[in-house]
This record gives sequence, C-alpha cells and structure tokens, in this order.
Amino acid sequence: MQHYTRDDIVRIVNEEDIEFIRLQFTDIFGQLKNVAVTRSQIEKVVNNQIMIDGSSIEGFTRIHESDQYLRPDLDSFVILPWLPKKRRTARLICDVYNPDGTPFVGDPRYVLKRVLKRAEDMGYSFNVGPEAEFFLFEIDEKGHPTTNTADEASYFDMAPIDHGGDVRREICLILEEMGFEIEASHHEVAAGQHEIDFKYAEALRAADNIVTFKMVVKSIAQMRGLHATFMPKPVYGINGSGMHTNMSLFKDGRNIFHDPNGERGLSKEAYSFIAGLLEHVRGMTAITNPLVNSYKRLVPGYEAPCYLAWSASNRSALIRIPASRGQSTRVELRCPDPACNPYLAIAACLAAGLDGIERGLVPPAEITENIFAMTEDERHAHGIHSLPGTLRDAIKCLKADPLIIETLGEHVYNSYVSGKKREWDDYRTRVTDWELEKYMVVY
Repeated sequence: MQHYTRDDIVRIVNEEDIEFIRLQFTDIFGQLKNVAVTRSQIEKVVNNQIMIDGSSIEGFTRIHESDQYLRPDLDSFVILPWLPKKRRTARLICDVYNPDGTPFVGDPRYVLKRVLKRAEDMGYSFNVGPEAEFFLFEIDEKGHPTTNTADEASYFDMAPIDHGGDVRREICLILEEMGFEIEASHHEVAAGQHEIDFKYAEALRAADNIVTFKMVVKSIAQMRGLHATFMPKPVYGINGSGMHTNMSLFKDGRNIFHDPNGERGLSKEAYSFIAGLLEHVRGMTAITNPLVNSYKRLVPGYEAPCYLAWSASNRSALIRIPASRGQSTRVELRCPDPACNPYLAIAACLAAGLDGIERGLVPPAEITENIFAMTEDERHAHGIHSLPGTLRDAIKCLKADPLIIETLGEHVYNSYVSGKKREWDDYRTRVTDWELEKYMVVY
C-alpha cells in the first residue's frame, strides 16, 4: 500500500491534472457519502479544514450541533480510473471529527479503530479477507433496475452462458489499477450472480476496500447499462449473496491461529476466537445482516449458514476453518452479507473474538455432518442453535449483548437500533404481492 504525506497529495493533484477530489465517509448504515471539492481547495483538504453538516446524515448529529470536519486518511488517496482522463477525479476516505478536534463517536470508522486499539494493546494485529457476492441485472426502458438477467450460468461457468464475464473483467482491471490485488473472479451459483475476491488486508484497510469495491462494481455496471446490487436476497427461490469474512490475528509477524502441534493445526487462541464468535454472533447479527431482506437469505437450502456450529471443512456450519495453515490460517464467518456496514461488522467480529481469547472460552465440538440435512431434534441433540430469523429478532439479540453494545458505543447503538426499528415497522405494515396473490381471490 502506498504511503503519502500532505506534500505528496498536493504535488500529485497538480501533476496528474486532478480537478476534483471526493472526500468519502460512511453513515452508520454503511451508505457511502462524499463531498467533492476542486483542486483549488487541496490545501484545505490536507489540513483537515473541510466541513460538513452532520445533521443531514442519518445517525450523526442534531441540528444544533451539526458542524463536523473531514480528516482524510492520506494513504487512501487514489485516482478513479473509470472517470475522464482529462481533469481527473481522485478520492480520499475520511474520518469524521468534532470542531474541538476529537473523533466523532458516531463515525463507523472510529468504532473500528477503537476495537483495533484494544487488539493492539493485547499485542495483536487483525487481518480480514472478504468475499462479497453481487448480482448484475438488466434495467428497464426508464433506467430502473429489474430482476431480469439474460445470464444462464451457474457456479464457475463461462461465456457464452455467463453474460457477465466482460463486466467482471473490467471491474477486476479497474480495481487492480486502484491498487487491489485480485485473487479470483468467477460466476456464482445463481443466474446473474458473481464474486470477485481480493487479497486480505489489515482490518481498517479491508473495510475501506469493501466500500471501494462496492462503489466500483456499481459504477462499472451502470456504465455497461446494467444494475449491480449487493442486496442479500433479490430473487425468491435462488441463492442469495453473502460476504464470507476470513479473519486472522497476528502477533510479532506470526499468525497466532496456527499451531503445528495443535489439534487440526489450530492454536488455543484460534479455538477461543471461534468460541467468542459463537458466543456473540446472535448479538451481532443485526450488524452483519442488517436488512429485513437479509433474513430471507439466512434459511436452509441455499448454502447460507443459519446454524451456530463450526467445522474445519463443513460448509453448512456458520464458522469454517479453510484448509490452509501456517501464515494463511484463518477463521471464516459465513453469515455476513454485503449490505452490512463493514466497519461495524468487522469491529463486532474482532470484539467477539478477543472476548473469547480474554475469557479463555472453548468452542463446542466440531460438527462434521451436513447440518441442513439434520432434523430439529438432531440439531437439538447436538446443541446447535439458530441465528435470529428476522431483523426484529436480531435487534432483540443485539439489545441483550452488552459486549456488542459497548463495541458500537452508545451513540451508534441508539441510532442504529432506532433506524432498524423504523425499517422493521415500515416492512411489517406493508401489503406485499405475496399477500395479494395468496388472499385476494380466496377471501
């Protein structure tokens, strides 16, 4: 990753004919926001003097305390390659600060930084590798997205039945131009569904990469006359989109999840991290799976894990340990979906895992059988519980988990729960097409 000084940024902006700079940040629900300034303001940008009205951002501040400042992370500077080459556009990812120079507690990036500081105090660094899936859909004559796709492909298929291969290729090349290391790109299980995997990174940079990835995918799809969506379950009866999250802890340059003498090559810390995730995963599901729609993916039959278990190989388990060992040893949490706010989701995962290590938690026995094929009685006999079944249930679980509440902080927790309650109430009072088809004629 490049490292920049203030002088570097000013010089590059002038030398590379950069006319616009997008100062990006996210709200508490993970929506990417930005303020665009021209080159004439670059000195103010690098000196943290660009102000925003925080009261206009949901979950930020009240109108009588609205002034906030954007402090750019200089190392996030990148030119946006798909935009015009003349009078170019660059972006910087920013932290949000109060006028008194203190970090804004409602900034999701700051939430993650707090947990990372806790890990650092324990001697750890935290790496994350996401696998974000998405759909490509056609748009109608008015430019609105549909759920139609001419695509006929499934897992690992290629052209001519994979109609999205060229779009994936263009996305990969754009991302590499922006500094990503692309590890794999392929068609997913459902028609119109795709996955592009990029190399793991330190946790804060990984979260930055996720929001950047989503921006690029949506932008390139739009240029190609398509609509890209990270909605977890856009079409009934087919697989939804997940964001399997691979995690590893390092200490003094060594992956502490690996122990060549440990059972399955895993260390005591790895087992405790797994146990911590299982202890808190129900409490953080409202964060990792944030939408009403998220819970229509987390059902048996579509490869989405919804049962609290772990395994070194079994993909029906919520937590999987991929086969790689040594420095590549990692824990994969399979429930998150790409609609989540990655800063909050990664913060919750790390806090849960660290809690497991600090308390010396031990996970239950590994489940090697196909959990989806088990009966309810068989799952009960194995002590296997389920994730929350609705957003409403997930909010209740969040309210009951003090660690996740503390991780979010009072401001983010209250704003997040308030927003999600409104979302649930809006959903539960709507009359759906299913209801009309089911009841209109019969009753």
